[in-house]
Order: sequence, then C-alpha cells, then structure tokens
Amino acid sequence: MKNLKVFKFGGSSVRDAANVKNVTSILQSFAGRPILIVVSAMGKTTNALEEVVGAHANKTGKAFDLLNAIRDQHYRIMAELFDPGDEVYAAVNDQFVAVEWVLEEEPHENYDYMYDQIVCVGELVSSTIVAAYLNKIGLPTSWLDARDVILTDEIYREGWVQWEETVERAKAKAQPLLEKGGFVLTQGFIGSTDSNETTTLGREGSDYTAAIFSFCLDAEDMTIWKDVPGVLTADPRLFDNIVKLDRLSYREAIEMTYYGAKVIHPKTIKPLQNKSIPLYVKSFIEPQGEGTLISSDVEDHYPPMVAVERNQALVYISTRDFSFVAEHHMSVLFNHIANLRLQVNMMQNTAISFAVCVNDIDDKVERFAQQIQGEFKVMIDRQLELITVRHAQPAVLENLRKGKILLMEERTKDTVQMVVKNVQVLDWKEVE
Repeated sequence: MKNLKVFKFGGSSVRDAANVKNVTSILQSFAGRPILIVVSAMGKTTNALEEVVGAHANKTGKAFDLLNAIRDQHYRIMAELFDPGDEVYAAVNDQFVAVEWVLEEEPHENYDYMYDQIVCVGELVSSTIVAAYLNKIGLPTSWLDARDVILTDEIYREGWVQWEETVERAKAKAQPLLEKGGFVLTQGFIGSTDSNETTTLGREGSDYTAAIFSFCLDAEDMTIWKDVPGVLTADPRLFDNIVKLDRLSYREAIEMTYYGAKVIHPKTIKPLQNKSIPLYVKSFIEPQGEGTLISSDVEDHYPPMVAVERNQALVYISTRDFSFVAEHHMSVLFNHIANLRLQVNMMQNTAISFAVCVNDIDDKVERFAQQIQGEFKVMIDRQLELITVRHAQPAVLENLRKGKILLMEERTKDTVQMVVKNVQVLDWKEVE
C-alpha cells in the first residue's frame, strides 16, 4: 500500500497503563495515515506464561493460580484505562478462558505444541487492550488476528513462515482493513498451521512479525520502538562508553543480530532487505529522536560493536570408537540439530571430536544429547557466554577477556567470536 508504515511496540512499551497511554500519544501524531501496528505481550507476561506451561506439564497443581495472577495483572491495567463494564473485560476474559480449557486437559505429549497454545494468550490480550484503548480515545483501530495471516509449518515454538500463502492472506485480510481507514493492530510472535493450530515464531519474534507484514504489504518503512535511542555499539546494561549508530547497512545489521545483538530479532532484516524497505529503530521514551536508520546505504567504517549472548552451552562430541568424525557423522549430527531447531552459534572440529556452541534456554540441549549418545560420547559445559566483536581492536579484545577463561575462539575478516566462562578473581589480601 502507498505510504503504509508498520510499527512494532515491544513488551516494555506496553508494560503498564502509563506506557499504553504513551504509545497512544505517539500514534496520535500519525492519525489519518495507514499504519499497521504490531504489539508484544505486556512486560514479562511471556515469562510468566512459561511458568504456567511448566506447571501444567509437571502437574504441580499451580497452573491455574499462576494463570489467575497473570489475568489479575491485566485487569489492574485495564482498570486504569477503562470504565467498569467496558466490553474489553469480556473480550480479555474469553481469551484467558481459552487457556483454561487447555489446562483442564491432560498435558499434551508434545510440549512445544502445548507451549504455543498457552503462551500465545499474552499477545492476544495485550493487542486487545491496546486496540480497545485506541478506539476509546478516538483513534479508529481494527483488531486483526495474526494467525489469520501468518501461515507456518507444524514445527511448534519455531514455526517457519510459508511465504507465498502468507502474502496472499495478508492482502486478503489486512489490506481491506487498511483501505477502510484507521489503524490496524495485530500481534507479534504468533502464527498458525494449515489446520489452524497456533504456532509461535521463536522467542522475541515480534520484530519478525512486523517484517513479515512489511514485506507482504510493501510497506514504505518499518519502525521498531524501543527503550533505547537506537542501535548501540553494545548493551548499555553491560558496557560503558557506548555510542548510537545513526546509520547501518542491512548487511551489518544482519551480522549484528545473528551474533546476538538484542535490539532486533535476527530474522527481521532479510525480508526488509529483499524489498529495500527502510527500518528505523527509535525510542518510545524520546519519540522525537532520530534513532537509527537501517537501509541499503553502505557505511564504509564502523566502530567496534560487541554482542554478548548469555545462557550458552558448549557440547563436546566424539565417536565412541575413536574413529574420525567424518562426513557421515556430521550428517547425522546436523539432522538432529535441524530437527530440534537448535540454534548453532559457533562450532569447531578436530579429527576425532566436534564442539558446538548453542543457546541453552530450554530442554533442547538435553534432547540433542539423548538422541546422539548411543553413537557418540557427549559432554556439556554450561553457563557460558558467547562474546562477538565486529570490527575488533586489540585493546577491546584484551578488556573483554579479563576475568574469563577462553574455551573457544574463531576469527574472520571482520568478526571475532569467543566462548568464555567467567572466573572469580580473588584479591591477594582476601587469600591471605
């Protein structure tokens, strides 16, 4: 659509009533323009819903109590935004009731399937609340179920988008609502299968959702609204003396997000690059700021940029008969990795061993080890960090290695990666 903008607001931007009002104040300045808005679950709701999933799977008897606490939190937010008896209360309650139906059944044998059916309520509820509030204050907004648009395969928790069908659905479902006028508001993170079962696109996948809609509807540009002023050279919670990047090429952004920069989901950039759709990263705290522009314009020089991925596991694999780790072994290993959608961040091999660094955020590492232990010896080193430095300088690398044991390192032309374990450095006076 001509002049279509796609906005994505993350969980922190809608975490409470004050932030919902702040989002609406940003949107008021765009009244009358065609805008598709993608919102995440409020605050840490997804984390809380993961506890519900775990409680149900383990039959602890706490699942309903945990769910009710999440519902109460959303009702407290609604009480600050709406009058008693507003129809939004019934709509939100219906969505929580759908989760109760899941909890009334025995835990599903496919944990990932069950996860998606429960966790999706976070985005459904937040989008319902924000859309209702926009309509209340006079900004006409149509609510769109993202599951009616984004079609994925049947791999739960990491659905792969079926692009051709998704483009057709977007034009059939979203475009008429946009042409009608007003905003269209939908959910990040979720999609559905051919059989209308809910799937999710991977943790923190709302950025990717916005990119999918931008691609399908030929958006003029896309904006991710964050609590930082733009793309920074490192995480401000971990490092001092960081700077904001005013411009960034698609290629550099892809490299940074792939290696763990948290400001954008890794899958976000490619759909935009394919259609040369500019991406802005701006602050919802200071919306007038320029932010960072990511586009096809190439910058020749960048300062050192650091990404830190915590919760890493280093899996050491060797054959049981001391034979070489040959091509047929690698084929077996990577089939298991692909089937589990295990994210590989770094790997090295010798004649008789193979080491792979992966995200250790759920039970996938254990499942991988169980599947291969009949043929291979497996050892897992956990609680590690993966540090990636783009455009590294010696002094930067030296500082990053302080107080750490280096377990694995890899260098390419523009990138240095290190898998490290933090060590406690004792003062000699303490030892004495």
